Amino acid sequence: MLKSGDVLDAPRLGLRFEIRRTAADTGGELTEFDAVGRPRGFVAQPHVHPRQTERLEVIEGAMKFTMNGQTRILRPGEFVETPPGTAHRHVTGGSGPGRVRITERPSGRVEDFIADLARMDHDGEMTRVGLPKPVPAARFILAYIDDAYGAFPPRGVQRAVAQGVLRVADLASNEYDFVDEWDVAAPVEAVHDAVGDAGTYPDWWRPTYIDVRTEGESGVGHVAHHHFRGPLPYTLRATTTTVRHEPPHLVETAVDGDLRGTGIWTLTPTPSGGTHVRFDWRVAADRPFLRVLTPVLRPLFRWNHSWAIKRAQAGLEPYARQRAAARGADGRMVAAS
Repeated sequence: MLKSGDVLDAPRLGLRFEIRRTAADTGGELTEFDAVGRPRGFVAQPHVHPRQTERLEVIEGAMKFTMNGQTRILRPGEFVETPPGTAHRHVTGGSGPGRVRITERPSGRVEDFIADLARMDHDGEMTRVGLPKPVPAARFILAYIDDAYGAFPPRGVQRAVAQGVLRVADLASNEYDFVDEWDVAAPVEAVHDAVGDAGTYPDWWRPTYIDVRTEGESGVGHVAHHHFRGPLPYTLRATTTTVRHEPPHLVETAVDGDLRGTGIWTLTPTPSGGTHVRFDWRVAADRPFLRVLTPVLRPLFRWNHSWAIKRAQAGLEPYARQRAAARGADGRMVAAS
């Protein structure tokens, strides 16, 4: 979860993102950030925001802006707005770096979009010319195609190509990349309390979780030993270590054991007072029989994951609401039964 004042570097894209106002600051009305540098590669291509109005104001340098077949150069103090669904392109117009203040209204998922761009750059998922590598590109396209997409080819073609790339990659890999999102009618603090403490999972993630043993308090360094199952006739064991803990918006864990990878809970308050939950589960199957069977039984393993997530969706909301009620009863959190 981004905060005002955060700075994200994406050198392969030629940019630094400086966050000024976030959805949390504005109730989702808008997100404002400065893009500093000379955009290239992926971010310099014509694109469309189907649901947002984008305002671009030049603060330093110059910006070359193209929309509806017309190109103009904007200089400090000048701005332009692009209506939702309008293809446009903006790059630096001068010889040096520029600073453009970008406002997306409403916020939508632009903060996740920026954070993922910077992460891909940092993790080596971008080429030296600023283009994402095929598999990360396919994941990124499918994650955000309803929020932002390239102006060409048509969006349906982009989606189909991305799905095809991932299907081919699946056949040659024992890795899984799951992204699940849903809304919970409970305050974000209570939801974070639940997902950030793996010791509570057997209380609400039933019957998936058989047992969890924890070491240390919730927060960075928290270790949990998980024993869980799905409808398939086997159980899994994994150990998670919390590597990022940003109450009440984010929990990231490193995963080892039968599965190896990362798990990230991202929590966003909704206007109604609830919480939008996003769970990124990116793991490789390390247990020998899973590695051997993955190329053949991948669809079945994905179904197994979907079954488990449906149990999380069913159990998290009542549990978090109960914790919120307990907090409200005496001003502090007490254990939920």
